[in-house]
Amino acid sequence: MKIGLQIPSFDWPGGPAIIGSTLREIALTADQGGFASLWLMDHFFGIGSVWGEPDAPMLEGYTAIAYMAALTQRIRVGLMVTGAIYRHPGVLIKTVSTLDVLTGGRAYFGIGAGWYEREARGLGLPYPPTRERLGRLEETLAIAHHMWRGNTSAFNGQFYQLDEPLNVPQPLAQPHPPILIGGEGERQTLRLVAQYGDACNFQLGAPLPGYPQWYIDAYHQRAERLPHKLACLREHCRAAGRSYESIERTVLGSVQLGTGAMSITELVEVCHELAEMGFQHVIYNLPDVHTITPIVRLAEELIPQVWAL
Repeated sequence: MKIGLQIPSFDWPGGPAIIGSTLREIALTADQGGFASLWLMDHFFGIGSVWGEPDAPMLEGYTAIAYMAALTQRIRVGLMVTGAIYRHPGVLIKTVSTLDVLTGGRAYFGIGAGWYEREARGLGLPYPPTRERLGRLEETLAIAHHMWRGNTSAFNGQFYQLDEPLNVPQPLAQPHPPILIGGEGERQTLRLVAQYGDACNFQLGAPLPGYPQWYIDAYHQRAERLPHKLACLREHCRAAGRSYESIERTVLGSVQLGTGAMSITELVEVCHELAEMGFQHVIYNLPDVHTITPIVRLAEELIPQVWAL
């Protein structure tokens, strides 16, 4: 079982002046502590609730993850997950390829359809209806495979036309950076995972006060909900002629350690439960990540107990 770390917000004591140095310490501690992956969100506004109001500090994801990646040696890096509508696919694939080359082949390509209408319209980005957003996501995935195969012939889709999709240098990761598709939609999103993806990501949630009720419910209902999602993915893989085992199964949740919150014992038990379901990678965000202490505790007390699952 691999353990990853996601950083969803940057509203820390000391303000913008300490964000860079804090991210440096987070990256170094996670890298040295044995975390498998390091993620930032792809948002421009705070997403609300405990993750920060819309006007809370938020960094542009690819700039920030590149900064953190340059400080590390082994941890894989990516965005959880890129909104497909936020960047033109040709430029996006070039960006991820660059990140992979500069990290020695350590990039993930996390992507989803995008959901945050307020930030999109706030910054003048298009925010089409759900059906079109899913269509644009699928075309972006097709373009990623097209460009990462080294195919420089024109790509003519419904939404995007690329006359000459050159991508030099190609990524170092072979055959390409793992494509992680975020979302749990059983008809469309999981079909895209089976057809184009190398990893899926589902919500684990957390049993923590102050979090949205849907997030708390997701945690308590995991024993029924998550195996059902995996069964849907397995069926899509069968229909696509794809090996289910070739898909990395990941979940994303939150952890707060301490009295009245969560314990390492609970986390170990949940990791065992998730491993039995078939998950291989648990990614956590920590509301007090800026203190560094919870990263150290997960590195010293959780990772050694679950790495062999």
